[in-house]
Amino acid sequence: MGILTPNGFNLDTTGQRVVVDPVTRIEGHMRCEVNIDADNFIRNAVSTGTMWRGLEVILKGRDPRDAWAFVQRICGVCTGTHALTSVRAVEDALGIMIPENANSIRNIMQLSLQIHDHMVHFYHLHALDWVNPINALKADPVATSVLQQSVSPHHPMSSPGYFRDIQTRLRKFVESGQLGPFKNGYWTNPAYLLPPEADLMAVTHYLEALDFQKEIMKTRTIFGGKDIHPNWLVGGVPCAINMDGDMAAGAPLNMERLNKVKQIVDDTLTFVENVYIPDIIAIGNMYKGWLYGGGLSGKSVLAYGDIPDKANDYSPSNLMMPVGAIINGNLSEVLPVDVRNPDEIQEFVPHSWYKYPDEAKGLHPWDGITEANYQLGPNSKGTRTNIIEIDEGAKYSWIKAPRWKGHAMEVGPLARYVVGYAQGHAEFKEQIDQTLHALNVPFSALFSTLGRTAARALESQWAARKQIYFLDKLIANIKAGDSATANTEKFDPKTWPSEVRGVGFTEAPRGALGHWIRIKDTRIENYQCVVPTTWNGSPRDHAGNIGAFEASLMDTKVERPEEPVEILRTLHSFDPCLACSTHVIGPDGQELTNVKVR
Repeated sequence: MGILTPNGFNLDTTGQRVVVDPVTRIEGHMRCEVNIDADNFIRNAVSTGTMWRGLEVILKGRDPRDAWAFVQRICGVCTGTHALTSVRAVEDALGIMIPENANSIRNIMQLSLQIHDHMVHFYHLHALDWVNPINALKADPVATSVLQQSVSPHHPMSSPGYFRDIQTRLRKFVESGQLGPFKNGYWTNPAYLLPPEADLMAVTHYLEALDFQKEIMKTRTIFGGKDIHPNWLVGGVPCAINMDGDMAAGAPLNMERLNKVKQIVDDTLTFVENVYIPDIIAIGNMYKGWLYGGGLSGKSVLAYGDIPDKANDYSPSNLMMPVGAIINGNLSEVLPVDVRNPDEIQEFVPHSWYKYPDEAKGLHPWDGITEANYQLGPNSKGTRTNIIEIDEGAKYSWIKAPRWKGHAMEVGPLARYVVGYAQGHAEFKEQIDQTLHALNVPFSALFSTLGRTAARALESQWAARKQIYFLDKLIANIKAGDSATANTEKFDPKTWPSEVRGVGFTEAPRGALGHWIRIKDTRIENYQCVVPTTWNGSPRDHAGNIGAFEASLMDTKVERPEEPVEILRTLHSFDPCLACSTHVIGPDGQELTNVKVR
């Protein structure tokens, strides 16, 4: 028995029900249930966000100049991208123009986060879906060295002795019985295909990336004063420029600091090109079957665009990241996107644990409502605090269902690259064509689980190059005598209109991110965030369309249902961030705390 969804998926709720709860190696709390047929293919998928955030409620009545500090703490991974989006929303509402130096610094910080997030995602969250660290103990260090030199001849750390030392460390770690991140892995599952030498090489790069990622963070520390939650400012950035200043004397940004940033961005590009991208190509060649399937939600993708070349211009022609929407895989037509248009973006809640006055209708974020309404459907199994099986015919997630002109959309690096490719952007097209050539696969292979994973690596290379571009631009502007980093003309609330609204948008590492704000009498009247995982992890909508997580799992074969590594591979390829997309509630839904705002 099947149910055909409007976006073209035939759901069959019979067969074996497999529950993955919690989905680990992500940010936040997530549950996934699938129905598997007699041949072990997934015929129905249900994705559930199992935590409630409520930051939109906390922000009501607060000073909009402070909003960035609250929303940045939605997540400990996405961090600065929420702050950036927030200050843009307030600046849009109040008509504040930022200096060119502030634009360059913001872009460098955002690009730094993109690379950092993608690298941590692949090596420390996603790689263990493909790499078997236990199998690496069987590797020949000499053969591993040969493999490394063939995969990435420019990476200097490739001697047999180096890999032998890593293998010895790994063996001691395993023999200690304290497996840490490797605990409870499905290491005997035949779905793991890498030879021992490839596993040892990948585990080695796991450790190298773990060490290097702390260097990338220093860029945001230099400009933002700290990390993981750097400082931001409505009207620009909070770091002053003084080329002759001494750090000890309180000058946040001088030549010594800029040279340090240059070293970091140069080293980042080297690591991405010598380690990250070669690893993606190597794994892709050994998992060719995963270059098909697990693809886009009806091949409909959305990108808001980001990285403005010139300050204060958010038109598509000035944004270096692509802007547009593609429906049902029609690459010949990239549609324009307007985040202000209530006919384009709406959020629905018939299958979300929220309450609307009329749940048959969606709401644009400027009119959005975040009112919790936790209830289990009549066909669910278990209790409110111990769900055995969810009822997807009723409300089943703390994630809302955003739709673009009624369509369920996928967002993220793959969506950005598909839009960029369809628009003929030379930078993105060249990267994709080179990768497809290296893997000897057609363009259609991009629409897959590994295609999504590869897009992150390619975007890291692109972002690393753009960091260098904006750092050079910043230094040239300073040499020309411009040291402005903030515009405070409208910082005083006395200068504001009585009632305004604004929107800030960006392309977060995981995809299209928007913050919509209404300001009345200098205070926040309404604030709504629609984040990438809200798009990708959305439940069914009013029309029955399923979201990208659910769609990507359809027709996937699970080798061992009791060890569903295939489910994790596809879900992890999105890099889910449930802390961002869901809105913390007590075991029985009781009030945890009462927050009084001034």
